[in-house]
Amino acid sequence: MPAEALARRNVFILTAAQALGAASPPIIISLGGIVGQVLSPDPAFVTLPVSLYNLGLALGTIPAAVVMRHFGRRTGYLLGAGIGLISGLVATLGVVAAAFVVFCLGTFLAGFYGAYVQSYRFAATDAAPDSFKARAISLVMIGGLIAAIIGPQLVIWTRDALPAAPFAGSFLSQAVLALLALPVLAMLRAPKVAQARLSMSSGRPLREILLAPRFMLAAAAGIVSYGLMSFVMTAAPIAMVGCGFTVGEAALGIQWHVLAMFAPSFITGHLIGRFGKEKVTAAGLLLIAGSGAVALSGLDLSDFYISLILLGVGWNFGFIGATAMVTDCHTSDERGKVQGANDFLIFGSVAAASFFSGTLLTAAGWQTINWLIFPTIALVLVPLLWRMSRRKQEAPGTT
Repeated sequence: MPAEALARRNVFILTAAQALGAASPPIIISLGGIVGQVLSPDPAFVTLPVSLYNLGLALGTIPAAVVMRHFGRRTGYLLGAGIGLISGLVATLGVVAAAFVVFCLGTFLAGFYGAYVQSYRFAATDAAPDSFKARAISLVMIGGLIAAIIGPQLVIWTRDALPAAPFAGSFLSQAVLALLALPVLAMLRAPKVAQARLSMSSGRPLREILLAPRFMLAAAAGIVSYGLMSFVMTAAPIAMVGCGFTVGEAALGIQWHVLAMFAPSFITGHLIGRFGKEKVTAAGLLLIAGSGAVALSGLDLSDFYISLILLGVGWNFGFIGATAMVTDCHTSDERGKVQGANDFLIFGSVAAASFFSGTLLTAAGWQTINWLIFPTIALVLVPLLWRMSRRKQEAPGTT
């Protein structure tokens, strides 16, 4: 099969796998803090289950890259789905047994599955022509649009499935999603050329690449886009319940947020092709700032929902734009180690942000969390705009 045709076939498979794999985080994020409130021995640890998911995501990126480099994308992804199945069962056991440590272990293991799911977007670019890469990333992310419906709806439908253990059914459904992903991923066929390159160790030293200004800016944009999204989203369900809204309303808020995270993927690739990676990334950062402004304007249900929607769209533009920027920072031979390092940096920061979010929410409240958005955005937006202006000066007449 021609490389481009194989790349397009794999994009379809990865989109389906993304729909199943990306449905797990909304379950963990919607319920992790709420279950933590019930099981945690200390109020400061209520978001620890969500933070451990993100920590597992960070710690899993490098091992996932190593597994895929040595054994291939398909084998790695099947292993990841197997871990996802186990994680859902462990989390269910933790809820049934009212064991906070066991529940946290389940969400931590789910992060390792998430590390594989997050790399689907990079796998979509294997052997794809340069003109199709940004669109391939966007198409795979569309799978998250389906996940945005599946995950929160499973929370609503299954949270009382086991009357003696509220929410246990939702985490059991998380295990079922991973089980369904196994036959889908078994159909993946990695391009031979791309697979050969994944196994190579040639190219520049990783340290040299990581210290390059272009990579530092791309990684920082990804860290801020994803980190702020996680920082706010982790606290949002707890803040909503604290303001008197129901768990179902909080889950619907997360559903609207996740829909907003992935719905723009239909056009994000086109926008990148037309306006450029940096402009789309900058637009995403500005939308995240807008979400903070809305959150600070009031505590009505509509304020939460609109803020979470803007946060989701901002994440989409910022994260996909930053991902596309990273693909410009390495050669084919360097791809595996650079992508793994990039995801480790991003999700390590996300883990810290989600844990700090719970502590700060308890100590200082919802408004303080949203005020912190603005200086963080400025740290990346200013150098990004400066780079864009420099490029425009160096190439007059371009857009």
